[in-house]
Amino acid sequence: MNDLDPRSASTSAAGAASPAGRPALPGAGQGRIFGSILETVGNTPVVRIGRLAPPHVELYVKLEAFNPLGSVKDRLALGIIEAAERDGALKPGQTVVEATSGNTGIGLAMVCAKKGYPLVITMAENFSVERRKLMRFLGAKVVLTPAAEKGSGMVNKARELAERHGWFLCRQFENEANADTHSRTTAEEILAAFGPDGLDVWVTGFGTGGTLKGVARVLRARSPKTRIIVAEPDNSAMLGSGIGQARNPDGSPAASHPRFRPHLMQGWSPDFIPKLAGDAAEARLFDEVRPVPGREALRSAEELARREGIFCGITGGATLAAALAVAATAPAGSRILAMIPDTGERYLSTPLFAGIEEAMSEEEKEISASTPNYRFDVRAAAAPAAPPPPAKPEFLAEVRAIVADPAAPVVLFALEWCEFCWSVRKLFEAAGIAYRSVDLDSVPFQADGRGGEFRAALREITGAATIPQVFVAGTHVGGATDTFDAFNAGTLQTLLAAAAVPFDAALRRNAYEFLPKWLQPR
Repeated sequence: MNDLDPRSASTSAAGAASPAGRPALPGAGQGRIFGSILETVGNTPVVRIGRLAPPHVELYVKLEAFNPLGSVKDRLALGIIEAAERDGALKPGQTVVEATSGNTGIGLAMVCAKKGYPLVITMAENFSVERRKLMRFLGAKVVLTPAAEKGSGMVNKARELAERHGWFLCRQFENEANADTHSRTTAEEILAAFGPDGLDVWVTGFGTGGTLKGVARVLRARSPKTRIIVAEPDNSAMLGSGIGQARNPDGSPAASHPRFRPHLMQGWSPDFIPKLAGDAAEARLFDEVRPVPGREALRSAEELARREGIFCGITGGATLAAALAVAATAPAGSRILAMIPDTGERYLSTPLFAGIEEAMSEEEKEISASTPNYRFDVRAAAAPAAPPPPAKPEFLAEVRAIVADPAAPVVLFALEWCEFCWSVRKLFEAAGIAYRSVDLDSVPFQADGRGGEFRAALREITGAATIPQVFVAGTHVGGATDTFDAFNAGTLQTLLAAAAVPFDAALRRNAYEFLPKWLQPR
């Protein structure tokens, strides 16, 4: 039975009492073997908030980061793809294309990877870079659209690509399979946790509108006492404005909504009201719209992490902020559930982490200085090193033969996983420089201390004890920083040209940019 089947739904830890007082169902994944990653979608936990919640209410959060790729959008990704497979809209091997701020694309990348569909994502350039990298790591192609074109631009680009190439367009903002997935799974999990009369308020944001429409219609029918609150950015209050959305015949947006403004909540409120969210408004599936200031979203996400140990993104912080505002005036004993749509790790390059430094703070330096040893800011004086043994003639000859080999004029003596070595590799790859890598810590060099013998030979030839060491046509360039300096000065290119080694002469970059951030000069 697929975990999206509500009959297997569970939101509480095994052995604990559910919020409604019933014995908990077994938690998702406990004592089970799954046939594929797709079977783990859904069944996310409901967790009670203790330190942040007012004492007169019970405040809970549903943690969608427990989905396999870390967000609520895993549900719609699987639901849309499987619905398209059932009705024949998606053919075996056909390319899937969709516009996304990130989470839907990440979920689709997981589903398409498992099912064998090529995936192309269109995404506005101003969304966090972590999301692009995650999708590309999963095998998707990510096509960026101009930030000035907003969400509509990426949607229109996806439509163009689908029409031009005959690809399957997911249409997450209008696709009923999106809402149906949440009616079948998310809503059933909430009812399993709280029962038909055990939840007083449900708070959610809206992105596609799928969660809102899919869950709200089930709660209206089966838990009619539950008040449904929708949160949106206060500076982009489209749903709360009462102004309708201009649409094309297929339900897609015909233009940006007049009340849209850029906001912090990536994944919420594109520059239009999606059809699914519009459907929920027309059917009166929610009771109130709560505007949330961006600063409150950031503060609540940070507080949730530091006081409850729950790590979420900006939209999760915004939903919690709305839920806390509701809780402040709710009747005593009220049970309130807030949707927390994703994890915080895909917001590292956003304002959520603007105040989080890589370097030690003054307080952290004080802690370090409180004991004498292993301090980052103090280097113990090294004991005088014994002189290294001389290199053996046979290894000197072998190294010199490698350096002089005309078939591979560029040689990198390296370690497999050294940051400096990998930085040189990245420079060579960016510049299109073919090279031979002699990895002195690799398995072939471990037998009989062969790697150490090579290092001794290199030390004698170059006078340098460090790795990597680079040679071009027998000329010693030096280590990583020497190679970077040579590239920046143009002398490396001169050596390459003299040796007839092809390279990209148009590449204009500071070679030090290829170092990891913590190694770059400050």
